[in-house]
Amino acid sequence: MTPPNRDRFSAPVTDLPGVGPGTAEKLARLNVETVGDLILHLPYRYQDRTRSVPFDELEPGSECLITGRVTSSGIAYGRRRSLLTRLTDERGTLTIRLFHFSRRQEQGIRPGMWMRCFGEVRMGPAGKEMVHPEYRMHRDQPPPAAAELTPVYGATQGLTSARIGKWVAAALARCGEVRASRLPDDDFPELMDAIRYLHGPTGDTGHADPQRLQAARERVALDELTGYFLVMKRRHALLDKETTRALPSGPRLGRALLTALGFRLTRAQARVTGEVLNDLARQRPMMRLLQGDVGSGKTVVAAFAAIRAAEHGCQTAIMAPTEILAEQHFETLSTWLSPLGIGVGLLTGRQSAAERRARLAAVKDGSDLVSVGTHALFQTGVEFHELALAIIDEQHRFGVHQRMQLRDKGRLPHQLIMTATPIPRTLTMALYADMDVSTIDELPPGRLPVRTHGAAMSRRDEVIERVHGWCRSGRQGYWVCTTIEDDDENELNAAESVYAELAAHMPGLRFGLVHGRMPPTEKNAVMADFKAGEIDILVATTVIEVGVDVPNASVMVVDNAERLGLAQLHQLRGRVGRGSMQATCILLYEAPLSAFARERLAVMRDTTDGFKIAEKDLELRGPGDILGTRQTGEETFKLADLGTHRHLVPRAMALGDRLVTEDPQTAETIIATWSGPEAEYATV
Repeated sequence: MTPPNRDRFSAPVTDLPGVGPGTAEKLARLNVETVGDLILHLPYRYQDRTRSVPFDELEPGSECLITGRVTSSGIAYGRRRSLLTRLTDERGTLTIRLFHFSRRQEQGIRPGMWMRCFGEVRMGPAGKEMVHPEYRMHRDQPPPAAAELTPVYGATQGLTSARIGKWVAAALARCGEVRASRLPDDDFPELMDAIRYLHGPTGDTGHADPQRLQAARERVALDELTGYFLVMKRRHALLDKETTRALPSGPRLGRALLTALGFRLTRAQARVTGEVLNDLARQRPMMRLLQGDVGSGKTVVAAFAAIRAAEHGCQTAIMAPTEILAEQHFETLSTWLSPLGIGVGLLTGRQSAAERRARLAAVKDGSDLVSVGTHALFQTGVEFHELALAIIDEQHRFGVHQRMQLRDKGRLPHQLIMTATPIPRTLTMALYADMDVSTIDELPPGRLPVRTHGAAMSRRDEVIERVHGWCRSGRQGYWVCTTIEDDDENELNAAESVYAELAAHMPGLRFGLVHGRMPPTEKNAVMADFKAGEIDILVATTVIEVGVDVPNASVMVVDNAERLGLAQLHQLRGRVGRGSMQATCILLYEAPLSAFARERLAVMRDTTDGFKIAEKDLELRGPGDILGTRQTGEETFKLADLGTHRHLVPRAMALGDRLVTEDPQTAETIIATWSGPEAEYATV
């Protein structure tokens, strides 16, 4: 049931006074397109403008409101021309500095007038100053400041927080009668009451009550998490009503692959393969999330699924986020499937026109039963003969629109979503409630846990000597850097400098360098040489985080490891230890470490369990790294933070289940408020 006056909530922002097409385009960069989006564009912090701070209490680095009388104002000439204004109050002096000013401003600031400013205090040549603060001139001493905190909104180029705040106020006035969800909440049962408080927290003293502010945030977060869970449940229910081509057991080519592999499946691989094949045998479209730690063997599960489709003369599309990973999948699957008579093709954006035409023809006539590629797979011009299965690797790196385009290449194909980023169980149940979930929770036999050590940068020479000895004995290694070129503004060890440094200090070894700015052909050539054993040490940026499988690589050094999050460090470490040799990972850090950095590195030393690391990463940093949200904007929330609000997830799930049966009208209201256009993608 649509809530009353929903049309006001979903009206375009151009319906508000002062919002024209140009402003609407800028707001769209903030994902604000409707009046409701604006209401849900909540402040991320507040400025205290409730008290004018005396000049002798000003602290450099603080943001505050000040009031003073102008004693002098004029243009100062130096390296840069500036307008300097001297202010006094009963307890001190302060300088206001404007580098960019108009003739009107110069003439408008005169001795004897009063000035009220808000800005950041810093130390200047003549003492404390503010540079380009917000200010207003007064002929007489201004009255006391208003007893209210000023919200600060996420802004964008061409839009200030203050302008956005005015439109938010207009939106709240326009939608004041919109019925919002009512939940059993002691502090803010009505959602709109909590939203209004967050946009303008006030109290008798003008200061927001921290506990009440937290309660309002939790009320909105609970509503948003419940809405997300309800949308996921709806997607799952809609999928149950869909039908597609069933792929029951066929000529048993899978058994032939099992014999040819040269290794036995682990119990986890066998269990998950069975779950996937059982799904494929049904008419209900498979929508399964397969998660497994780095090196756990997800690709072999994908191979058995592709074989099942091929047994029915149907095609499989395997989409990877990078060309390196796509080519790796292509090589592995060709080795396994080509002897079984299953054609495997590769489609990427860097292929020549002739190669692309050949592959497109093979996809169209069905001779490529398995097509491996990057986003090139879902571009216009790619026509499948009979696409029955879509396998998406590292799904969080693709947007929902891209996955939808690939799905539309077939007649509602089965979907297998794979990720090497372990997701805590509670989050999996809530965020992927529209999918069935399989987990490979054991590594192949013979794999030894990677030994991980931390080393301060002061021991760098010792680490170089040790790595030199290891690689002279036949081992290969990675040296990972967090920047490409030297930058005077930071002290990170740039990849190009490290390449020269290591080459000078490790005679007799062969080096390679890869980073994200290299042309794909050059980067892939270096990676191929490293995989072939023609390079001993690969100096790289984090471009090698995903999609590199070199069994002989057993040494990993990460420069400035304190700058990286747990999820990224775990992914990088997963590049070594993929063979039978004992692997070592050294995390070089710049001392002294912050408390958070010390805790992150301690976790990396103490465990190689990706799920334990994911739980800790969620606790320390929130879900962005776990879900890939910061890269793609996928699965992001307006206010809910799964690090801060994870305790609300079980409550949101229970509440969602109850509302569906006991209060469907409230459930519909919550869905309508939070779902947005993605609710249309019921089977993506």
